[in-house]
Amino acid sequence: MNADLWYVFGRSRGGPNRLRLVRALDHRPRNANQLAKALDLDYTTVRHHLDVLMQHGVVSKTDDEYGAVYEPSESAREHWGTIEEIERQRSEVETPDTV
Repeated sequence: MNADLWYVFGRSRGGPNRLRLVRALDHRPRNANQLAKALDLDYTTVRHHLDVLMQHGVVSKTDDEYGAVYEPSESAREHWGTIEEIERQRSEVETPDTV
């Protein structure tokens, strides 16, 4: 799971948005439309990132119907420290300290 987390969050262009999605889902499970509105992202972008997160076992959904609600998977919750570490490292790279 750690390798999957580093791939989807740390080593891909979509990592920052995927981190935002997982953080929002950790706060409250939501469907793709609710996520798009809450994070001011295009619906198709959210769907793409949710599909990637599902493929890597980071999120789970309630069912296969339109409007399915997503939440962090049990495996992601067990490895939440890794997600926080990736987020910390990304923020250090994106906003380096100035002296």
